[in-house]
Amino acid sequence: MASNSLLSKIATNEGHGENFAYFDGWKAYDRNPFHPTQKPDGVIQMGLAENQLSFDVIQEWIMKNPKASICTPEGVAEFKNVANFQDYHGFPDFRKAIANFMSKARGGRVKFDPDRVVMAGGATGANETVMFCLADPGDAFLVPSPYYPAFYRDLGWRTGVKIVPVDCDSSNNFQVTTAALEAAYEKARNNNINIKGLIITNPSNPLGTTLDRVTLTSLVKFINDKNIHLVCDEIYAGTVFSSPKFTCVTEVMQEVKNCNRDLIHIVYSLSKDMGVPGLRVGIVYSYNDTVVNCARKMSSFGLVSSQTQHMLSAMLLDDEFVSNFLETSSKRLARRHMIFTTGLENVGINCLKGNAGLFCWMDLRKLLKDKTFEAEMVLWRMIINDVKLNVSPGSSFRCVEPGWFRVCFANMDEHTVEVALKRIRAFVGVEFEGNKKRNNAEVLVNSPRKNRWGKDGLRLSFGSATRRYEEIMSPRMMSPHSPMPHSPLLRAT
Repeated sequence: MASNSLLSKIATNEGHGENFAYFDGWKAYDRNPFHPTQKPDGVIQMGLAENQLSFDVIQEWIMKNPKASICTPEGVAEFKNVANFQDYHGFPDFRKAIANFMSKARGGRVKFDPDRVVMAGGATGANETVMFCLADPGDAFLVPSPYYPAFYRDLGWRTGVKIVPVDCDSSNNFQVTTAALEAAYEKARNNNINIKGLIITNPSNPLGTTLDRVTLTSLVKFINDKNIHLVCDEIYAGTVFSSPKFTCVTEVMQEVKNCNRDLIHIVYSLSKDMGVPGLRVGIVYSYNDTVVNCARKMSSFGLVSSQTQHMLSAMLLDDEFVSNFLETSSKRLARRHMIFTTGLENVGINCLKGNAGLFCWMDLRKLLKDKTFEAEMVLWRMIINDVKLNVSPGSSFRCVEPGWFRVCFANMDEHTVEVALKRIRAFVGVEFEGNKKRNNAEVLVNSPRKNRWGKDGLRLSFGSATRRYEEIMSPRMMSPHSPMPHSPLLRAT
């Protein structure tokens, strides 16, 4: 093996995040993945934000439209043209199709210009491209917490851009406020950190919520006043399944007086809304002409394959398919969200009220031994090792309050969801008889025997996990607020 001294700093640093302790959940799943018959006691993957609920709608369209693929007898006549195409602008019909889908996913309330659509290799590539266009190494962006753990990788690993967290908490359901933005901005400036912009995810990962119009308007006004950029990660725009409806930054931008459109940029992808992360379709959409031109040149390093462009052009220009897919996906996400959150509520576990995304922001603060991130990590490891659910701890999203966990519910079938809920019921010691809930021998709500029962009467019902709960933290544990990435979501989003 070559010595690291012979390699670049980028190649050998820990900026990717693969080797951090939080990745243990993924390793546990990889070692023993759940299967309903072959490995019924395996680890259930609930740390992966994938939308697998509407594949059948896409597959049905593909079966009915074989000409859209160059790998079928009906479509092979286009093989030469598609295989030889390498223009980094992309097929005109592809850019038109993406603009059409972006509009439909936002309820048709805004239109997008195909000439501003720039390709990238997934949202990861799109985020990095935007950073290369807007900032220099050492510059920083404000990011409201909790936020996607791999932002450290996507935004800063190769660009040298830094993240300045804007702390948000449960007192107002983690909504970002102008006061919090101002405080983070001024603190950074006092520390000689050059703030180039603000990055928001809307809908939020991990919260599963959307920004209301008033809040979004305040953010646009904030960046205009400071003359800094606003990057809106809207990759979950098409996953909204209940009210309030999604408000796109484009809608607000048009309403803000004297808004400098050159400061507004959107990152989009088909990975979440359509559930096709393997196709690597990322999009940079900027209202700044210079950014569009620069990003298009940089896209040479991460183009969407011409074969993928060709197929998606036909699919996403089919308005009937797009409308049917978005409607079906929304209904199925709503149903799955209801099933999962109701199952949690039945055992006394609440989630932040959500209306979008592929996950819930689960509140397990009651089950912490202490109100510390160390206690959160101990609880998380028990959930992985004993309950065998790979969920994601809030500290990996830089949540300022210990005890919150992101739990994904759209990357599995209903049988697996029910298995997960049964394990959670056993974990907190609640059993069911038909539709009637009863406390078993290990749960006593409001029990006076506080030395034996968890907070609020919930006792954790596990065996060997009890001993681990008392153990001292492993020295491998990192601080949850380390400036380096520390996430189990290496492959997730």
